[in-house]
Amino acid sequence: MTTLLAQRPTMQESYAHVPVLTQEVLEHLVTNKDGLYLDATIGLGGHSEALLKTISAQGKLLGMDMDPEALQMAAQRLKPYAGKVRLVHENFRNLGQTLETEKFFPLSGALFDLGVSSLQFDKPSRGFSLQKDGPLDMRLDPAGNPLTAARILNEWPKEQLAMLFKEFGEEPRSAQAARWIIERRADKAFETTLDLARFLESKFGRRQGDIHPATRIFMALRIAVNRELENLTRGMESIFPYIASGGRIAVISFHSLEDRIVKHVFNSFIAQGDCRAVTPTPLRPAPTEVALNPRSRSAKLRVVEKK
Repeated sequence: MTTLLAQRPTMQESYAHVPVLTQEVLEHLVTNKDGLYLDATIGLGGHSEALLKTISAQGKLLGMDMDPEALQMAAQRLKPYAGKVRLVHENFRNLGQTLETEKFFPLSGALFDLGVSSLQFDKPSRGFSLQKDGPLDMRLDPAGNPLTAARILNEWPKEQLAMLFKEFGEEPRSAQAARWIIERRADKAFETTLDLARFLESKFGRRQGDIHPATRIFMALRIAVNRELENLTRGMESIFPYIASGGRIAVISFHSLEDRIVKHVFNSFIAQGDCRAVTPTPLRPAPTEVALNPRSRSAKLRVVEKK
């Protein structure tokens, strides 16, 4: 998802929103300024704000997000555009139903900005961070999801953990990590993020470069808790009938598992003769953007256009 930069702390946490690849999104997604646009992962509203500034007074935007806290903050940000934007608390796996309910189609463009934002990473209580202690939660929608990272770590069998770490984390030592966790939880359950991070660091060894040795395990847990890859596949496969002729779909991904799904679904649309690739190869952030916002460094933007 889009990234954030922490600002001077106040009684309420304050963030300056730094959406990734914003100019590239505007250039490649907006072909009809009077059209309807979907931001399927609105986050804090950075991309949506840029889109609303770009489209005409007749244009409209629908924003969705499964994180109620992010949606509330986006609503505050987008107050000046109240007549042009609607916000819905929903997982984009259900976007077809949402678009039907809102009678918001055919779309001139749809944007998916994947992953997790610093709103989640920087709040210890959300349980995503390797550096800040908090409960092992990792749910994007706490009210709608009973599964937490702690439940996975403390309840799943060794074989299932090993497969999770291998498939969703691409962790080379997945079997070892699963065995270590099983052995440790027999004495003491995992409850906090720093407990898990320090335990894995003690087993894997010291960090190399900028990558913490627990990074892949944390990513695998987050993906499993939120069913991110399943949601992505369902959402992308559902969106196509709601795109107008000449309309476009843009997806920003942040790791190979996401990008692989995006590439596969887009290639299937192209193979069926239903659309063309606007970006034959994914667009990447310019060095200047990465320097200003290091969390953008792994972002990839792919765009297709419906015929």
